[in-house]
Amino acid sequence: MVLIAYYVAFMIAGDLAAYAIGLVTELEFGGHVSLIVFLALYFLFLWIAWLLAVWLTKPKDAEPQSARSA
Repeated sequence: MVLIAYYVAFMIAGDLAAYAIGLVTELEFGGHVSLIVFLALYFLFLWIAWLLAVWLTKPKDAEPQSARSA
């Protein structure tokens, strides 16, 4: 459950960042470039949010399987 909470929080932060960067891009370069930049950042932030959520919720005391069986 904590993994999902972290993922949603990082996803919201990433979406807001993608929106802000896309908005600035639209003001500088126009709507077509802004759409490409926003979509690229949106999917990039989804991937980064997943990596961060998994990294933060990874168990700290996990040891390799081979060490336990020895």
